Amino acid sequence: MTTVRQQVLVLYLATSALDATVVGWSRYDGTGQTKPTTGDSDGPPYETGVAALQDGWRLLQMSPLLPPQPGHEYDVSFLKHEFLFEKLVSLPDTP
Repeated sequence: MTTVRQQVLVLYLATSALDATVVGWSRYDGTGQTKPTTGDSDGPPYETGVAALQDGWRLLQMSPLLPPQPGHEYDVSFLKHEFLFEKLVSLPDTP
């Protein structure tokens, strides 16, 4: 029998397109095999969101596209192009 655990990957892309360059990320591993990583590590886990899909990650959510308010087009704020992915990993049960 196996146990299934979830891994979560949050990618922030340069634009709203899945093939845009990754500019920030966070990864969380429900299997307990790795510690959380953020954009401070060596480099992004994938170059684009499409690359994550090709590696088996399932896309769960995309940020809504919101136009800037007039007069605030150049304000610096949060990273707005967020994509949430998951992978389900099977682990063998230990006796």
